[in-house]
Amino acid sequence: MKRVLLVALLFLSGCGLDVNSALPYKVLPGSIQPEQSLQGVEITVGSKDFTENILLGYLAEMALSAAGADVIDLTDLKGSQTARQALLNGEVDVTWEYTGTGWINYQGNVLPVPGGEQAQYDATKKADLEKFGVEWLAYSPLNDQYAFAVTEAYGEQHGLKTTSDLAAFLTQNPDQAVFCLETEFTSRQDGFPAAQRTYGFPTTEVKNFGIGTIYSAVAGGTCPVGEVFTTDGRIAAQKLRVLEDDKKAFPQYNVAPTVRAEFLARYPQIRGPLEKVSAALTNDQMIELCRQVDVEGRDAGEVARDWMVSKGFIRTE
Repeated sequence: MKRVLLVALLFLSGCGLDVNSALPYKVLPGSIQPEQSLQGVEITVGSKDFTENILLGYLAEMALSAAGADVIDLTDLKGSQTARQALLNGEVDVTWEYTGTGWINYQGNVLPVPGGEQAQYDATKKADLEKFGVEWLAYSPLNDQYAFAVTEAYGEQHGLKTTSDLAAFLTQNPDQAVFCLETEFTSRQDGFPAAQRTYGFPTTEVKNFGIGTIYSAVAGGTCPVGEVFTTDGRIAAQKLRVLEDDKKAFPQYNVAPTVRAEFLARYPQIRGPLEKVSAALTNDQMIELCRQVDVEGRDAGEVARDWMVSKGFIRTE
């Protein structure tokens, strides 16, 4: 059946799904041991198109490969909605998702769940299973939140430490209200609209960029303010100051593997390898992995492989 699906995906590539076929790295079991029930089972792993999520996709692929599955690589799908629909439609079997994204973007809520990480996860997990038949496995300590950043020099000059500081400064200096934002962030309800509702920014000028170029655009003075991911290794490399989201405009974004409920019911043994990797991830570790890719220029798959080996999850020849 999955062979037929793979052929079908070739036709879907024109709609944004690019089939990368087999995992391009040799993986041997480490602490993740083969599961008899997964031997020869084809599992397609997808990811979104930014560095952290691509890394997560590779980590899942290597974990499942060590457990005995035949992994099909479908990382680097263009945009959250493409990756989400691929999961719902059965074009991929596993994706990593963020609790805030699930709650706001997929469930259609406007406000985050109060009460912290566990409360946000519990609400998202329950709603996604009931409404879409998607299971969320145990969430990770990795919590990659949105934030705004300025250069260290600009932040020091204008006394900016929090997003409230930024809003007050821009109200007094509306000519500085120029934001470098990713196109998706500009419109998604847990993105810029949430910040505008919470902080009351004055009328702003928005310049849209790919997420990877925002960091250098802010550092180079194209915009005084830019959107960043708090786990991105380019923050330090570009000498940016991340402003505290002091009014909690943005939800919690703990990452977790997501799987269709019917697929998990057929192959419950995928839970163990995926949750083992999930539990080992932290913000500091992801910052370092992203730095190696985005600053040093290393291949994301090789960075992911080296981390899996360093944790003892897999071995290589």
